[in-house]
Amino acid sequence: MKLLITGAWKATDEQLDAIRKLGHDIVLQPQEADPLVCPAEDVEGVIGNGLFLYHPIEKFLKLRYIQLTSAGFDRVPMDYIKSHGIEIHNARGVYSIPMAEHAVTGVLTLYRRFHDFHDFQKECNWQKIRDLEELNGKMVVIVGCGNVGTECAKRFATFSCRVTGVDIVVREDDNYRQMLPLKQLDDCLPTADIVILTLPLTDETRHLLDARRLSRLKDHAVIVNIARGAVVEQNALGKELISNRLRAVLDVFEEEPLSKDSALWNLPNVVLTPHNSFIGDGDAQRLADVIKQNLIHNS
Repeated sequence: MKLLITGAWKATDEQLDAIRKLGHDIVLQPQEADPLVCPAEDVEGVIGNGLFLYHPIEKFLKLRYIQLTSAGFDRVPMDYIKSHGIEIHNARGVYSIPMAEHAVTGVLTLYRRFHDFHDFQKECNWQKIRDLEELNGKMVVIVGCGNVGTECAKRFATFSCRVTGVDIVVREDDNYRQMLPLKQLDDCLPTADIVILTLPLTDETRHLLDARRLSRLKDHAVIVNIARGAVVEQNALGKELISNRLRAVLDVFEEEPLSKDSALWNLPNVVLTPHNSFIGDGDAQRLADVIKQNLIHNS
């Protein structure tokens, strides 16, 4: 298979040689937005992320295989891919561990007031805080019970949290006290101390947490969004955060990068990161393993 590999995967020479040994002809495309290094009509397989944002997939006449370096499918034309029988894989499970650790870290940053302690440290100010919170016993609602959600469930359960899962497809899973269908989300929200969003962005999940649902959350509940920004209605969330009624750990936003004029940057009740939760020092090896195994099964 003539395989176009973009710079979205920082493959080592050893990893590329392993793919060649499987019988694939590799062409490297360092920047996805640049002109293609070979004719699109010659490409049979692609390993990348946003290539088809810059190069129409219709020009890849022989395309039969796509491996994404991302967990989401929102940067590829899925209707076209399905209608043309193109095999596609995402980076399932690659980023789940660092994202779950990020969720725990963000919540603990708010609960243990590390923003304030950091300011005290810069001021050499020996000042105690007497109203710190603990995770023990908190009700955690995880919306999206795939790999990322389940890794979150494992970690919050370790802190003796009560973990409820909400998903489109309900299953039995010992990592959750219970798992409920998405239609019962409204019933969960008033009891939640922490809501963690890990579900994909689809027409059904866009603005899933809108103004009405946000209003159902108890005062000072924490929203953790490590999914996609548009899963939450950002303007409505902004109003709740500016009023200090809710708190949030936000790694994703409806428009990225977040505008420098956004009020979210300076709110003490927000932990804000630049779509960075998926980064971990184990990512590279996990991604290489997923790519190789999928190619082996395709061979």
